Amino acid sequence: MPIPLDSRKKPATVKVHVTSGAGVDIIWSDGHSSHYDFAYLREECPCATCNDERIRKSAFSGAGPASATALPMFKPKPRAQAATTVGNYAIQITFSDGHATGIYSYDHLRSICPCADCAKTFRATAS
Repeated sequence: MPIPLDSRKKPATVKVHVTSGAGVDIIWSDGHSSHYDFAYLREECPCATCNDERIRKSAFSGAGPASATALPMFKPKPRAQAATTVGNYAIQITFSDGHATGIYSYDHLRSICPCADCAKTFRATAS
């Protein structure tokens, strides 16, 4: 039997501002509104490659003092070049760094909403 969807994770409106570069704005069915910068979405990409990279980074960051001396490489801020809907459950964004394999389900987007209330409500229950 399928798990029932959380109605709070259903969008009422979705606006993707590719041309202006402003990001993604979603008003959820419960009235909450979320804003996502494209740079934030690129960092939170849910694809397998990006998940593996995050796991490697977290393992490296716990390696000790050597990681504290490493300087991060400069990377230009990623921009969105295109966005498409995937069925009625997600959006897919093509970024300026060529990455386009992440499919951002609305469930995932609500879970990564940058506001403190959503972090407490959705990320606490996700673990």
